[in-house]
Amino acid sequence: MAGEERESARERSRANGSSALRRGAADRPRVRLDQPRAPRRTFLPEYDPEAFGRLSEKIARFLGTGRFIVWMTVAIILWVIWNTTAPSGLRFDQYPFIFLTLALSLQASYAAPLILLAQNRQDDRDRVTHEQDRKQNERSIADTEYLTREIAALRLGLGEVATRDWIRSELEDLLRDLELRQPAGAESDERDR
Repeated sequence: MAGEERESARERSRANGSSALRRGAADRPRVRLDQPRAPRRTFLPEYDPEAFGRLSEKIARFLGTGRFIVWMTVAIILWVIWNTTAPSGLRFDQYPFIFLTLALSLQASYAAPLILLAQNRQDDRDRVTHEQDRKQNERSIADTEYLTREIAALRLGLGEVATRDWIRSELEDLLRDLELRQPAGAESDERDR
């Protein structure tokens, strides 16, 4: 009975001119957009990329130290001495030291990608830092240009402002002109007073 109802609903939607997308969407359950999806099942192991990146940086930082070189050198010297001077029954790697070569190759095959991963993370941090520095420099340049324009406007404004020295010189010039224009009789009247 339910199958017949679906078929009749499909026929009605086809008759209404519904697209194939709507017909397919009617068969699927509705997904709520306000809730996160359920995590998918995966057969691959899950790991935290940040934790792995931090671990790779620690390893790369250690591999780049003198301490690592000293410990590696000591280990190789002890390996060679043990496998050349120990009794034959206790030796685990005979003269061509194939096992030592294999161990060093294995260490190098893991160290190289870890170092590259650490370098990539450092490059990403450097890129972000450079971008922030560039933006800060742009802001500083914009501020400097604004202050330069303001100082220029102040200079122009001060060029039109009368200073004390200028007013004093103008008043002295006016006083001289007045003294020259006064008649000689006015000078005697002033003296009498």
